[in-house]
Amino acid sequence: MKPMAVRVKIRIKSTRSNREIITSALVNSGFEAETPQLLIPRRLALELGLWPPPEDAFLIEVGTAGGPVRNYLIPRAAEVSVVTNDREVGPVTSDIMISSIEHEVLISDRLGGELGIVILDLRGKWRFHDENVVRETEAPQYWF
Repeated sequence: MKPMAVRVKIRIKSTRSNREIITSALVNSGFEAETPQLLIPRRLALELGLWPPPEDAFLIEVGTAGGPVRNYLIPRAAEVSVVTNDREVGPVTSDIMISSIEHEVLISDRLGGELGIVILDLRGKWRFHDENVVRETEAPQYWF
């Protein structure tokens, strides 16, 4: 079955450890945030040197479709870029939210906007705000 959402390939560089990972991420307009935020699974946080959480992380409660959950939020913990076969957009400094429940990386509305991501069709078509190229979704990548 073909994925039915918009996912992009991103480069995440930890500002704490300088470790870098390229992974796919779900562009989630329902993930509303006042600052650019990237939600990452705990296993990915470990790979980036962000788990256990640093001293400046704080525990927050967020509302989800399944009810409230508590996640660690690390301010300005990463530089995030979108990577395609013909260009790289970013980096954008982003807060990192670490989830022990989610297995996929999620891009907040604010981060997606700052990266210039425009969703054309929720069935997997998107473009950058400064182009007319229609791009296809990336395959999901899960961090179990």
